[in-house]
Amino acid sequence: MLKSFSDIFRVPELRKKVFFTLFIIVAYRIGATVPIPGVNSEAIKSLFATQANGLLGFLDMFSGGALNRMSIFSIGIIPYINASIVIGLIQGAHIIPYLDRLAKGGEQGRKKLTQITRYSTLILGGIQSFGLTMAITKISIPSGMSIVLEPSWSWIFLAIITLLTGTVLVMWLGEQITERGIGNGVSLIIFAGIVERLPHAVLNILKLVQMEEISILYVLTLTVIVFVVLSSVVWIETAQRKIPIHYAKKIVGRKMYGGQSSFLPIKVDQSGVIAVIFSVSVLTAPVTVAQFAPNWTIFTFPIAKKIMEWFRGDSIIYSLIYAGLVIFFCYFYNSISFNPKDLSENMKKSGGFISGIRPGKPTADYIQKILEKITLGGALFVACITVLPDYFRNVMNIPFIFGGTSLLIVVGVSLDTIGQIQSHLIMRHYEGFMKEGRIKGRWFNLR
Repeated sequence: MLKSFSDIFRVPELRKKVFFTLFIIVAYRIGATVPIPGVNSEAIKSLFATQANGLLGFLDMFSGGALNRMSIFSIGIIPYINASIVIGLIQGAHIIPYLDRLAKGGEQGRKKLTQITRYSTLILGGIQSFGLTMAITKISIPSGMSIVLEPSWSWIFLAIITLLTGTVLVMWLGEQITERGIGNGVSLIIFAGIVERLPHAVLNILKLVQMEEISILYVLTLTVIVFVVLSSVVWIETAQRKIPIHYAKKIVGRKMYGGQSSFLPIKVDQSGVIAVIFSVSVLTAPVTVAQFAPNWTIFTFPIAKKIMEWFRGDSIIYSLIYAGLVIFFCYFYNSISFNPKDLSENMKKSGGFISGIRPGKPTADYIQKILEKITLGGALFVACITVLPDYFRNVMNIPFIFGGTSLLIVVGVSLDTIGQIQSHLIMRHYEGFMKEGRIKGRWFNLR
């Protein structure tokens, strides 16, 4: 294992990518500790101490702890994710033909879509920065302390510009990792913020054992549960359904081509952590509106108050909405990233076919049927993992180190990054990061 790890630094290009990625993550972590001027840090700590298991604590996790310090990166990467969702939904629904043409326009089209996403991020980041700034000027702390020392209009303008600039900088850092580093930049930035909390969580559990508030047997049982959950997440994240594909023989000149067999791998959880990240970003929208307009009512019905009640971390309505969003985005991601019709046409052109299935539309329908089956299983599993650990922690007071969402992101990003490192090593005739050479998927036969 150590030898395989040292192989990373023997490949100059890979070594450069790894060090560049680490440098960007360190820069992000430093920025997450720089507070906005004029904010009372003690009042912020007091607020998050009471809201640690609510949606505020949830958003703080995605900002890597920047929100509970009210730092320049408090908004974080969420506006960029929201912009990607909006563009993806419009593109998937074929509402704007111009976006469809860009999606089919190759590299130039992709660059244009990226540019549109950036401009959308700027707009959404401005709205969320304004909402957060106005919210913290109105939130009251039970101790009587105010979060903002002098909430003048000049301070509000400065805070909005600072938060918006921080959002744009985080977006740029994520893009730099994706283009010049290793792994997905947005996912790695969220991953770094979650993992940063791990040592603190372990120390808290050890302190509880020292104070005899929990027993060692309890900690051992909790460790076993976490290990089982981790193993199941890895098991599902690497599970695949392999569809056998055969290629007909054909003669070109005096040579015969084809006659071989291969597999079409379809992952059980095709979306990975994308569905979870998308769901969290959507959940922030109603809470932002409710915090900005706390007295919002419709026909005397207190909408804002009810939203804050429903979106508490221990609310059943919150759990159901969250699980439903995860399932929806699992299907949504598959619909825009996996096209059975195009796949069937490409197979037909290259002489490939699935045994017992006619080429063309029957093949596309067959692949679509399998995709829907395994997506349902994967989506239900991901929804359960995101909700159940948080339920045990918030309702049953079981101190899980990671919540379900954190667990999925940590495992998913780790597997994706390790997979990219393996690809670089194998291309240069190294064994790979793992001793076996690569992370392999398992065969799921769902007919």
